[in-house]
Amino acid sequence: MECAVKWIGGMTFVGKTNSGHTVVMDAPQESGGENLAPTPMELLLIALGGCTGMDIVSLLKKMREDLTEFVIQINGERQEEHPRIYKKIDLVYKFQGKDLNKKNIEKAVSQSFDKYCSVGAMLKLACPITYRIEIR
Repeated sequence: MECAVKWIGGMTFVGKTNSGHTVVMDAPQESGGENLAPTPMELLLIALGGCTGMDIVSLLKKMREDLTEFVIQINGERQEEHPRIYKKIDLVYKFQGKDLNKKNIEKAVSQSFDKYCSVGAMLKLACPITYRIEIR
């Protein structure tokens, strides 16, 4: 896997993946940016949500769960001093669907969290990650 990040002015950068996709990053105004795009640390949380979310949707499809809505709320708490790494990350998995089986939901989340999500596995080396499940 290979990516490139190019500075395009101010504090704005464009990342390009080997697969041809691009991501724009910027900094908030108080850090010299224009606040036109997510920060790299925000993208890290989004990457975690995307990684675990894809695992869970795939697992629930195999379990034949009728999922109609799925949102992952992610809260990252950062250190005050530099480097301002995450010192704690909390996820809330919110599911909605027809006759969802709570045990299947719990199993899919657990398998993603403990086994499949590579972004989560890397982040767990740096800080604790907790989660809870809500089924509506």
